[in-house]
Amino acid sequence: MNILASSQAHTDTANHVLRETEETRQIQRVALYAFLLNLGLAGLKVVLAYFSGSLAVAASAVDSGTDSVASLAVFGGLKLSTRKSLTFPYGLYKIENVISVIVAIFIFLAGFEIARKALSPAAEPPVITVWIIGWLLAAVFITFLFGQYAIAVGKRTESPTLIAEGRHRQVDVLSTIVVLFALVLNYFGVHIDFFGITLDHIAAGLVVVFIARAGWELLSDGMRVLLDASLAPEDLGQVRKIIESEPMVTEVRWLAGRNAGRFRFIETYVVLRTGDLKKAHATSHQIEAEIRKQVPHVERVVIHYEPQVRKYLHVAVPLADMMGKVSGHFGEAPYFALVLLRLVDGQIERQEVVVNPHTKVPKAKGIRVAEWLVNQKVDVVAVKEDLHKKGPAYVFADAGVELKVLLNDQLDRVIESLKNV
Repeated sequence: MNILASSQAHTDTANHVLRETEETRQIQRVALYAFLLNLGLAGLKVVLAYFSGSLAVAASAVDSGTDSVASLAVFGGLKLSTRKSLTFPYGLYKIENVISVIVAIFIFLAGFEIARKALSPAAEPPVITVWIIGWLLAAVFITFLFGQYAIAVGKRTESPTLIAEGRHRQVDVLSTIVVLFALVLNYFGVHIDFFGITLDHIAAGLVVVFIARAGWELLSDGMRVLLDASLAPEDLGQVRKIIESEPMVTEVRWLAGRNAGRFRFIETYVVLRTGDLKKAHATSHQIEAEIRKQVPHVERVVIHYEPQVRKYLHVAVPLADMMGKVSGHFGEAPYFALVLLRLVDGQIERQEVVVNPHTKVPKAKGIRVAEWLVNQKVDVVAVKEDLHKKGPAYVFADAGVELKVLLNDQLDRVIESLKNV
């Protein structure tokens, strides 16, 4: 069974590598498209700004120009982030987050330049024509579609760079709409001049607000990862549930995780119900494979483990009645006694009798009951019938639960015989 589990773990790892490689190629393609789009938009807006003389259009052109430079840096950074290096054993994945911070800095620089021009007095009113408005409208439409596409791919691949790119494109759409609105008002002869501040200046100032907001979001998200902030609580909660669902695990003492680019690094310290190193090693591989299966983009899982040091003994005994008579049948026993025995002095810490929830199951009744007891985290199951080479025995063996055959008819005698275990 351990061989099959190990083989499945290797298969899952190979599939994980293939999936990550394909996602990386897709992210790089989208980053290249972003660079070409931003370069085209910058060129278009420069031409429109030249013919219109609009400060708002010029501000939008500066914004697109810095975007094209940042997109080129993103594309180059994504190429570098997938390379392996002995100098960087944990990978170069954080380059994606470094690039997100660089993009934010570019955004702030663009905003500063636009604000500087917006605060300067206007030389001449802009000249707005229908074709200038039409080209800007086309730019808004194209930018919106690409932004939605980049965000969709970014969420599917969990790439912070593509999500950042998509959000930035959304901001571009809003800022360009502001510029477009100002141009339309100018075209229809609506002019505002308040102490030298024109409608064109106001539109440029609003673009600065959009830019500052986008820059702050990218900067804060990128810095969280660079400073090794923890994974989101819901992600750590999912990982903890996966680990605790492994029957061999009795305690999760410590669990931490961090992001690097779109990849996750997870480290945990667990207590196992076995002192057998081979079993412990196989269990850790099984936990890792299950984490990779359920949690996307896990690059590395480090599991530290140690054997359980028993202070208590969790005992389960099948009962024929509520009075403590031991049942001769395991799966069909109507009740089970669950006893918590303190090992230091042999005293009973807690004792309860519970109903067997699987007595009416038509098939594999014993296996169902065994799995139920494993989930109750019992250490020893004392029975009267010999379960050797039967399904429940294999379930208990895989979970590290000890199976003892005792011929006592009463629960108190069974417990007394287990005090020296």
